[in-house]
Amino acid sequence: MAALLIVAMLIAMGRLPAQFILAPLGGLGAFLIRFLPTLMRLLPFWQMIMNRRAAHQPKSSGQVSTIRTEYLEMVLEHDSGEMDGRVLRGQHKGQHLNEMKLKTLVNLLIECQTDSDSKQVLEAYLDRHHENWREQTSAASSAASSDAEAPMSRQLALEILGLADGVNEADVIRAHREMMRRLHPDRGGSDYLAKKLNAAKDFLLS
Repeated sequence: MAALLIVAMLIAMGRLPAQFILAPLGGLGAFLIRFLPTLMRLLPFWQMIMNRRAAHQPKSSGQVSTIRTEYLEMVLEHDSGEMDGRVLRGQHKGQHLNEMKLKTLVNLLIECQTDSDSKQVLEAYLDRHHENWREQTSAASSAASSDAEAPMSRQLALEILGLADGVNEADVIRAHREMMRRLHPDRGGSDYLAKKLNAAKDFLLS
C-alpha cells in the first residue's frame, strides 16, 4: 500500500508518467479477460480442495450453547449433546434439572406455562431425558387419583395458574381457561397437569 501511494504521488507530481502504473494494470486486465473461462472452470476444484481441508481440521471441543428464559438457564454441550439447566425463579429456584425427579420437573412445567420459551425448553429437556414422560405422568395421575385433592396453599395455586396476589374470580377463571386450552389431554397434555390446574382453580375460587 505504501509503494502504491508513493507511485500515485509521483504520478500526480509529474515525476512519473501515468503509463508507469496504467500499463501493468492494463496487462493484468487483458490477462484476466483472456483466461477468465479457464479460471471459472478451475473454481469448483478450488472449492473442493478448501472444503476437504476444512473437513480435516480438528474441531474445537468444549463448546456450549446457553439459552436463558424467564424461568430457566439451559446449557447444551455441542460434543455430547447433553442438556442441563438451572431454575431461575419459582418454588424450585436454584435447583438443577439433572437433580430433580420427574414429578418435580412436571410441577416445574406447570409453573412455566406463563412463559412459552421456558415451556418449550423444558419440554425439550424432558423429551431427551425422560422419553415417556407424558405417558408416565398420565399413568401416575390415574394410579394416584388423590393428587388433585392434595393440600394446596394459596401461593402455590397462584403460581400454578401464573397469577399474582389480589386477583379476582374473573381473573382465576380466565387464567384457568387459557391454560386448560393448552394443556388439555386432547391437545397433547396430560390428566395429571389438568388435575393440578383444576385443583388450583377450585382452591382460589373457594
